[in-house]
Amino acid sequence: MLISRHKVASIHYTLTDDSGKVLDSSSGREPLAYLHGEGNLIPGMEEGLEGRKKGDKFKLHITPEKGYGVKDPAMVQKVPRAAFGDQKIEKGMQFRTQHGQVVTVTETGLTEITVDGNHPLADVALNFDVEVMEVREATAEEVAHGHVHGPGGHHH
Repeated sequence: MLISRHKVASIHYTLTDDSGKVLDSSSGREPLAYLHGEGNLIPGMEEGLEGRKKGDKFKLHITPEKGYGVKDPAMVQKVPRAAFGDQKIEKGMQFRTQHGQVVTVTETGLTEITVDGNHPLADVALNFDVEVMEVREATAEEVAHGHVHGPGGHHH
């Protein structure tokens, strides 16, 4: 059975950046199960998995455009330090805004904090080592909900 729309694929993967640093991996845990064709994965990943079958092992090189996007300078903002109250603010800390967006602190000044709303992997080329563990038909419920239910599934 080949991976196509409304199939559920279970994959093991290791994600590295171009310097070879491991950013994420399913190693040592359950494979990632996802419903194909519903935008549950980044576009380059879905494209690379299309038509693959159980047992396939391959590498994908994904450009930022097909990954987590290109950095948008408009998403970088300076916020008055007072907006954070008395918390100690350090570079690299992440906060969720009232709109549910996650921002990362990139600079801390005496009166202003610079936060970046871009995805931490924006502008990063992604290298995936992938192994397809299983491919199955999605259930009617999974198709209706647009994501996998049960083991390995991600709940929104």
